[in-house]
Amino acid sequence: MEHKVEEIELKNGAKGLLIDVPAARIVDMRFGFRAGNRFVRDKSKYETAHLMEHMAFGANARFKDEQDYEADFTKNGAYHNAFTADFAMTYVASCADFEWERIFDLQKLAIAKPKFNEDEMMSEKGNITNELTGYKNNYGRLIWQHMQKDLGEDILILDESLKTLPNISLKDICNHHALTHTAKNMRFLIAGNIGDKRALVIEKMENFGLRLGERLELPKDEYVAAPARLIQRKDAANLSFGFSMMVTRRFNFTENLAMDALNHILTGTLYSRIFGKARKLGLVYGVMSEVNSGDNYSAWDFGGEVNYEAAKQLFQIVRDEILGILASWISDEEIEAFKSYAYGRYLMGGQTVAALAESYVGNYFNYDEVNLRSDLPERLQKIRKEDLVKLAREFVASGIWTLTGVGNKDDVRVAELYKVLEGIFV
Repeated sequence: MEHKVEEIELKNGAKGLLIDVPAARIVDMRFGFRAGNRFVRDKSKYETAHLMEHMAFGANARFKDEQDYEADFTKNGAYHNAFTADFAMTYVASCADFEWERIFDLQKLAIAKPKFNEDEMMSEKGNITNELTGYKNNYGRLIWQHMQKDLGEDILILDESLKTLPNISLKDICNHHALTHTAKNMRFLIAGNIGDKRALVIEKMENFGLRLGERLELPKDEYVAAPARLIQRKDAANLSFGFSMMVTRRFNFTENLAMDALNHILTGTLYSRIFGKARKLGLVYGVMSEVNSGDNYSAWDFGGEVNYEAAKQLFQIVRDEILGILASWISDEEIEAFKSYAYGRYLMGGQTVAALAESYVGNYFNYDEVNLRSDLPERLQKIRKEDLVKLAREFVASGIWTLTGVGNKDDVRVAELYKVLEGIFV
């Protein structure tokens, strides 16, 4: 969709993006704070941020409880939600253009004027207990959470965080809101047919009702290599696994794009080097790889699920193909194939207001970076084989890596697979 992006900094300290989509008939609103689990001041109350997010759409200055608020918010089909991560807490809303002002005011009410109460807190403690207990059956979540902690991130895993729920009081919820929900700590994105709404949007944002506060600094971790770990589950018929390598810096947009090319070559399609080869041999149904960057790290992650009998052969393919990349065994045809694939996906993407918002929100909310979607075709054409090889070599040279699995066998099996991967780092 055709659109224009404008960054604005308000007098109250908040910063945000207005994305004008003239053809849009809906408005997408997002409000983000550095307010996630890592900003809870007492780790014995680790789930405070998560619990506060669950209570966000409960009682407030106008509505007595969540049911009343929800009934009014959704009466014309509008949608809202909120999410808590390690660093971020994000509120989202989407509505028809004709009621954007009403929905904006309701969203602002929940964010800036909550009335946290004991009854809703106890109810949400029960809901979070169910939620987190259910995540224990999500092997992917188990793997990556343990991996984060083993590599040096200062987090709690599911069993640990569950134990903190009884420690949290209503005062803790109020204090966390006061600390984190301030104007300077907020980033916002409003996308839709902004047009003549612009002045009113800015006026409403200027009067959002939050105190000035400060932009909170992102915590920084010290990363280390870790030995193999097996999380034993008797009902796990296959081995689910995650393999991660890290460097201690954040990649820029261009570097992340180069890593997208590398991941496409290795696992992106049925004709890719790792996934395609393993699938053709009947070893595995799916294997993925991706890169993600934080404030002081970038991680190159591989994951999948494999039968124990096929695991060693799969891991040998992973090892050999990464060694091939390190040796510059990348063809011009593979680079051009990625560029063509990515350009096609670029044209197919961004066809809704929400998709456009999603393409901007992550880098902006986290790092105040605006990477225009329209710049992507030109950036794609600048990708070179040398970029991919250099980044892969940087990951291997760092020596920070680990392997984590969920399965019903003993630790020896995973240790053997770890030894296969060690061949990458010699």
